[in-house]
Amino acid sequence: MSIENGHHRPDKWRFRFVYGIAFILFAVVAGRLFYLTVIDKDFLQNQGEMRAVRTETIPATRGMILDRRGEPLAVSAPTWTLVANPKKLWDMDQNPEKGETPEQEINRLADAMGVGHSWLTNRFEANKTRSFMYLKRQVSPHEADQIMAAHVIGVTKRKEYKRFYPAGEMTAQVVGFTSIDDKGQEGLELEYNSELQGSPGKRSYIKDLSGNAIRPIGQEIPARPGENIQLSIDMRLQYLAYRELKAAVTENRATSASAVILDVKTGEILAMVNQPSYNPNDRSTLDYDELRNRAVIDLFEPGSTMKPFTVSAALMSGQYNTESIINTSPGYLRVGRFTIRDDGNYGKINLEKLLEKSSNVGASKIAFSLPPDSIWNVDHSLGFGSSVGIGFPGEVSGVLPTHSRWRPAELATLSYGYGLSVSTLQLAQAYMTLANGGYRVPVTIFKQDAPPKGKQVIPRAVAKSVVKMLEGVVLHGSGKLAQVPGYQIAGKTGTVHVVGNDGYQYDEYNAIFAGIAPASDPRLVMVVMIHNPKGRNYYGGEVAAPVFSRVMRGALRTLNIPPDMPDGLREVKLDSKKVPFRVAQGN
Repeated sequence: MSIENGHHRPDKWRFRFVYGIAFILFAVVAGRLFYLTVIDKDFLQNQGEMRAVRTETIPATRGMILDRRGEPLAVSAPTWTLVANPKKLWDMDQNPEKGETPEQEINRLADAMGVGHSWLTNRFEANKTRSFMYLKRQVSPHEADQIMAAHVIGVTKRKEYKRFYPAGEMTAQVVGFTSIDDKGQEGLELEYNSELQGSPGKRSYIKDLSGNAIRPIGQEIPARPGENIQLSIDMRLQYLAYRELKAAVTENRATSASAVILDVKTGEILAMVNQPSYNPNDRSTLDYDELRNRAVIDLFEPGSTMKPFTVSAALMSGQYNTESIINTSPGYLRVGRFTIRDDGNYGKINLEKLLEKSSNVGASKIAFSLPPDSIWNVDHSLGFGSSVGIGFPGEVSGVLPTHSRWRPAELATLSYGYGLSVSTLQLAQAYMTLANGGYRVPVTIFKQDAPPKGKQVIPRAVAKSVVKMLEGVVLHGSGKLAQVPGYQIAGKTGTVHVVGNDGYQYDEYNAIFAGIAPASDPRLVMVVMIHNPKGRNYYGGEVAAPVFSRVMRGALRTLNIPPDMPDGLREVKLDSKKVPFRVAQGN
């Protein structure tokens, strides 16, 4: 018995030892499983997803910019962007399927892309520790398929959008452009970038070792496209204005120019053009100076185009009426150390003749006869010295000087348009108010569905009287070349010395014309400003007025605005001679 018991005890001990070891191992494994599945769960899931799950951004389509008739001015088209993972390519010792080295893969990719082997190899070597590198951005689907057909390790493609501008240089400074990352850089693309860009979406999927998608996981978050923006611009008028302005700049060898057409009743900008311009679809040779929307950014002294507002102030004062006479003899006026001159001795003239002859002496005498702030108040009420507020980046306010005590020279120069600075758009806004019976409505770059609310800033009777006087400037005065067959036109010319670093440049001018059509029932206002014409002519009536005539002829016909010239006035009196009504096509 004792021997048997001696044999059984060691066996029992061995079994207990084995069971103990097994239990410990089980407990370790169970503990590890508990740690991995409960305590370290989030970390491990994140690590696994980093290796097997890919989250891709779904780009949002940028909203379109449209003209008032729905014609596209800026659209986004889908393209492909090719990217590479240099780290994955350089980490491989050899591609077992092709038996190729990384250098051979890069050379094959270079052939597919049509670039030099050494150039592409250097790029990969410079980024060999990175997992992302752009190869080629915004290429056509056909080109992307050709490059992807090379089957280079780590090379993938992703969808992007590229901005196109169908109107090209005609709307370049207004619409602006985006960067390669589809972010607004200039113009309305910049100002309304947040509304246009939308919100990108996301989707996740399982990927294999080569990075290829196997199956989607989770719920896809769709991209939200950007909002469309509809402008008040009418591309038919924009084309007319751009064509004629460009031709005038070329013909007169001018440095630059701008022009604006406004709808008198709604305040909508129907056309806004600039010279020089650029092609936003190809900015490889872009000059920074070409980016300027000169119509809202460049300032100039408006000169004689301000005289209608001086006459308005005179009529509003009650001291003058349409028949009031001003003695401008002998054609000049001494004011302190300065001499104000007319082109000739016009003698005794009424207010209509003052505008027709563009008398500086007459305007100055009006200013001296009125309370000091009278002309300033009218100019300020018309928006001079304040931003028009169309929401364009870089829009200027201009300068309307104010003084606690006006000196005679300051009053005189303000009366005939010197000593203040305006933009083309500001001047157009003022003439729009005059054309609208003195009722000022907000100017806008966006299409309006309802008439806007405004403010009466000049008495209606005064405004109508001044517009009627401005018809004489076009019929008999310096604005003859602004005439449009069949229509009564009101307007005013301006020829102003350019201000330089050393004061006024007496061989450089700004040629300006501001016009209203048709004068009997105003619908459109257009201002043309041509900077530094260096040709044979430089007066506003010779350089800017013909642009108005040619553009307005097409605009009135395009908008189906009926002629308002009375049948009995098909011939007009020019320089006391009866001549057929016509529009001069040259200077």
